[in-house]
Amino acid sequence: MRRAASYSPRTEDSGGEQGFWPSYADMMSAVALILFFLMLLSYIQSMITGRDLENTEAVLSDTRMQVAAALEEFRKAQDKAWAAQAQYQSAQNELTGLNAELLQKQDEIDAYTIQLSRQAAELQEQEKQIDAQKAYLEAADNEIIALRSQMTTVAALRLSIVKQVQDRLIEVMGDPEKISIADNGNIVLSDGVFFEVGRADLKPEGTAVLDELIDAFAAFLSDSDITRYVDSIVISGHTDSTGRDYDNRELSTARANSVLNYLLNGKGEKLSPYARFFCAAGYGETRPIATNDTEEGRAQNRRIEISMILRDESVLEIVEQYLAIPVPDSVAAAESAAGTVQP
Repeated sequence: MRRAASYSPRTEDSGGEQGFWPSYADMMSAVALILFFLMLLSYIQSMITGRDLENTEAVLSDTRMQVAAALEEFRKAQDKAWAAQAQYQSAQNELTGLNAELLQKQDEIDAYTIQLSRQAAELQEQEKQIDAQKAYLEAADNEIIALRSQMTTVAALRLSIVKQVQDRLIEVMGDPEKISIADNGNIVLSDGVFFEVGRADLKPEGTAVLDELIDAFAAFLSDSDITRYVDSIVISGHTDSTGRDYDNRELSTARANSVLNYLLNGKGEKLSPYARFFCAAGYGETRPIATNDTEEGRAQNRRIEISMILRDESVLEIVEQYLAIPVPDSVAAAESAAGTVQP
């Protein structure tokens, strides 16, 4: 407030000093007023500044919270980034492993491809060998069939001749029990048809049987297709076990020779051109076909047997024809290898 001016009872002489004080007072009042205003402004500014500071602190706090949240989000994002980086590194390592495995598989595929190529070449070679073997086996089969046919022909021919001789002899002898065909294909004649007991001279009825044999042998020996397979015709004599061995051998040999001589000399020496095929042998009691403990068995053992022996050369010729088939190299190698492992 502005104070009211006071006047003191001073003289005019002191009028200058009296004018100074009012001015001073006015100045001080102005100064005080200014200070007041300054203080008021400072207060107002302080209030404003305080409010701004509060607002700023609130903003700062809010900012700090936002920064903290942002930092938390950043840490989370960083963790995710690290996790992603770890996954990436793991995936990278796995990819590297897969690449290495792929390269290994590729190498294996290349090796398999080479192996398959070799196997394909081997298969082609084996197919060629199989074709050669098939051709060989086919030729061998044909030869075997031909060989079997020839052997069958020979066997059938031999049996046919024996059967014809048997039938002719049965007609002459009138007793089928006195002539039979053994399991080995020999013609078996009872010695009672030809000889008396203990003798080697032919009986008249025996010569009739031998005449039929002469005709039968002459018929088939005149065929060169037959004789090429015949080696010999053996007339063998046999006895039972009665008596001494020496006597039985002599008797059986003498009886066989009697039959042989008649065959070669009978009917005008009809078999003389084929004498090279005939021979005689005596076996005594050494080859019985029945027991010597009974009369029936001893009667069976006393016999004359006529056997036709095939030529080994003829059979070998057939076999050689079979062996002459060219053998494929593969088969020859396999047979050679098989031969090397045999002890």
